[in-house]
Amino acid sequence: MVVSARLHRPALSQWCLRRLGSEPEQVLFEAGYLSQVIGLRLTDGRDVVVKVRAWQERLIGCGQVQHSLSAGGFPAPRLLVPPERLGRLGVSAEALIDGGALLAAERDSAARFAEALALLVRTAPDPAAVSTLAPSPAWVGWDHATEKLWPAPDDREGDLNEHPGDRWLDEIGTAARRQLLALDRLAVIGHGDWYSQNLRWIDRRLHVVYDWDSAVSQAEVAIAGQAAAVWPGTGLSGEQFLTAYERASGHSWTDRDIRGAWAAGLWTRAFDAKKASLVGADPAAALTKTEAKERARLAGL
Repeated sequence: MVVSARLHRPALSQWCLRRLGSEPEQVLFEAGYLSQVIGLRLTDGRDVVVKVRAWQERLIGCGQVQHSLSAGGFPAPRLLVPPERLGRLGVSAEALIDGGALLAAERDSAARFAEALALLVRTAPDPAAVSTLAPSPAWVGWDHATEKLWPAPDDREGDLNEHPGDRWLDEIGTAARRQLLALDRLAVIGHGDWYSQNLRWIDRRLHVVYDWDSAVSQAEVAIAGQAAAVWPGTGLSGEQFLTAYERASGHSWTDRDIRGAWAAGLWTRAFDAKKASLVGADPAAALTKTEAKERARLAGL
């Protein structure tokens, strides 16, 4: 069941006083869809961001990843209160990082995103050093524990596996998932939603990365491949990203690694397209049949 998570003002004030030692004085901004992200100025002058979302045990591991990266010099916001359970909700607080903008589209944009992700992976702790990051977020959930193809949608009700529409997406998803599960590579920690909206830049240098609830522990080529598919939002542009990532990572990829990377991006796009189909929207907004065919070829499917 999809849960819309909110903490109303009196409860929010009480939580801030109890966990941050100061009450909110001003709301700076409020955002979020299924979650609630609130920028606050506290009475002691600090600017903080409080995040409220449905509780999952994996949030503990996500907080550990964010803390480790921030302490290691990666531009992740400093955690003030790690994710903790409050009834059905998970609540945390972090320092507000001002400034930065979306990266303007230039010839080097794919390489900038790829190099930043490679730096994240190098800086991140070993998966064994944090508690579980499972299950992976649904849009990168090819590694979920059941035999069904699709995990539960992250933002709507319904079972994608029972939905009869656009069965060609099921065929693609099955082939891509089979290839991903067969990858014989050690897991690393990365970011499962390396989307342009989650990063801010100053003078084309990475300033801050948000959305650490999307931390994942998966094969590095799969993390890079999924990021190559989502960073610009739409389109095929992945070759430049993957080439730059391989160079920045310092590892030489085999042909099988490259196919696995393309399979990860294809699975994510197919999942988003299947979600669209579930509610009667056009799946081509996420994945056209022409693009699917080309991605499948690059994935060796």
